[in-house]
Amino acid sequence: MRSHTAVWLGVDLGEARVGLALSDPELTLAFPAGNIRVQGDYFQALDQVEDLILDKSVSRVVVGYPLLLSGQAGRSAKKASRWVRALTGRLQEAARDADIAPEQLPSVVLRDERLTTVSAHRQLYDARVDGRRHRPVVDQQSAVVLLQSALDNRRADKEW
Repeated sequence: MRSHTAVWLGVDLGEARVGLALSDPELTLAFPAGNIRVQGDYFQALDQVEDLILDKSVSRVVVGYPLLLSGQAGRSAKKASRWVRALTGRLQEAARDADIAPEQLPSVVLRDERLTTVSAHRQLYDARVDGRRHRPVVDQQSAVVLLQSALDNRRADKEW
């Protein structure tokens, strides 16, 4: 599952689409990796996200944690936590099936995503993307913002 190069995956869980972003192997830059259409239930994206993790030898998955502005975990944050548990369980099952050691599994972490969508819209406006064209790309741009923040934090704190 893991290769000698590290790649991180950012995941923005949305009601219509799950946005994805990948890092470069040097863990410097995040770039868009597409959307998965989910029609109101982002648990539908689990198979495709698992496949991407295995195909790209992802070493860390950073999932947006939609806390309320007060910092409290509301219904969406609790659903994101359940999604992370489901993804982690699927990865553990895949590892057992492939006889892969648990320490080779990617870590899956939740990261505060408050205001990432606002930042994503601002970046799209700054890039002169017409407002009507934001909807199909804002989820993956939010994943880019989320992942880039984690990468920058890693370099600044070395905690990751």
